[in-house]
Amino acid sequence: MDRDEELLRGRVYGQDHDDPRPGPRPGRVYAELVGGPLDGLLLDVTDRTPEQRAAGAALETELGRYGAGGRSLYDPRPGDPGRLDWSGDMP
Repeated sequence: MDRDEELLRGRVYGQDHDDPRPGPRPGRVYAELVGGPLDGLLLDVTDRTPEQRAAGAALETELGRYGAGGRSLYDPRPGDPGRLDWSGDMP
């Protein structure tokens, strides 16, 4: 299975778990979250500027070290813009 096919099977961060279409949408660009509590989810990066993509993402999640209201931090993987690596959690 190639990477594009893998991405099409994934769930997107921020979509409701009972969304009838929980996967990626055509015409959008996604990065895979690797490691940490959001491992395997896809993050829609379509509308992010190159500077925003380079800064990574602080994503709200109840699954991280700090529970409800906490954030998990994901940094761009050098040389692979399609993946963001978990770097820790923050309150």
